[in-house]
Amino acid sequence: MTTAKFAEERLMKVLLAPVISEKSTMVADKNEQVAFKVVSDATKPEIKAAVELLFKVQVDKVSVSVVKGKSKRAGRIMGRRKDWKKAYVCLKPGQEISFAAGE
Repeated sequence: MTTAKFAEERLMKVLLAPVISEKSTMVADKNEQVAFKVVSDATKPEIKAAVELLFKVQVDKVSVSVVKGKSKRAGRIMGRRKDWKKAYVCLKPGQEISFAAGE
């Protein structure tokens, strides 16, 4: 595992939440990938190490995208939500992460 390079305390804070949407569910079924919301300064090796540490699975590769924040307005004042980073984690064959409440 690659967790030796990073501080375990940092790895616990890298993953913020799983992204559970129609698209992420479809990608998970088709490509054995899982989507996570991650901290904006996280790197691919850190994300890989964090997933391997927390879920005890083997990660094949990590793809990262920055989701731009939406523009919102309240009356006359325009505002903008923060940008956030999304990571698609591709698992090795036979590996699985399940977020079902009953397990």
